[in-house]
Amino acid sequence: MNYSIAIAALQSADPILGSAIAQIGTCTLDQQQQTGDLLSSLARSILYQQLSGKAAGAIHRRFLALYPDQPFPTAASILATPDDVLRGAGISRPKVIYIKDLAQKVQVGLPTLLDLEQLDDETIIQTLTPIKGIGRWTVQMLLIFRLHRWDVLPVDDLGVRAGARRLYNLPELPNRKTLEQIGQTWQPYRTIASWYLWRTLDDGQPDK
Repeated sequence: MNYSIAIAALQSADPILGSAIAQIGTCTLDQQQQTGDLLSSLARSILYQQLSGKAAGAIHRRFLALYPDQPFPTAASILATPDDVLRGAGISRPKVIYIKDLAQKVQVGLPTLLDLEQLDDETIIQTLTPIKGIGRWTVQMLLIFRLHRWDVLPVDDLGVRAGARRLYNLPELPNRKTLEQIGQTWQPYRTIASWYLWRTLDDGQPDK
């Protein structure tokens, strides 16, 4: 993907972010895009909830390793997996419930990724958040890393908040309102801005 127009607009609109962009360099968000269906993408986001990227990544790998014969587990496979096996992969008890509920919803019939691609961001959020354990942040990760939407600002993301605090020398982590105010000038490229905020952190990894 060519992010040059987005980067030029962000540098012009926000000199502070622009200086970070100059230091960090090329946006490689396109290299972090996920594959797989809606089930695998949402399951991944559930596993990443409220964890550091490193810890969540390890749990996600152990989860996938439970299904060595499939690139991504099917809904039937997840539902057939005993809870204690999922817990043994490091998945918390609430997240086991969430993932199994998601698998049941998939079997009953959720929109496909192709269906969702026809909808705007907010409609996708409203479509998926009724699922147990799926909040705005979880759907926003789907929008950013699977549906390639360019104007998503995950105001609840710890990494984005920490990056904003560091970059703008804030006394504490910004709340939703503060982050939304800072991010107004980034429209319609708030996803790209969020990626650069993630990159300002020491490990440079999105907390997704």
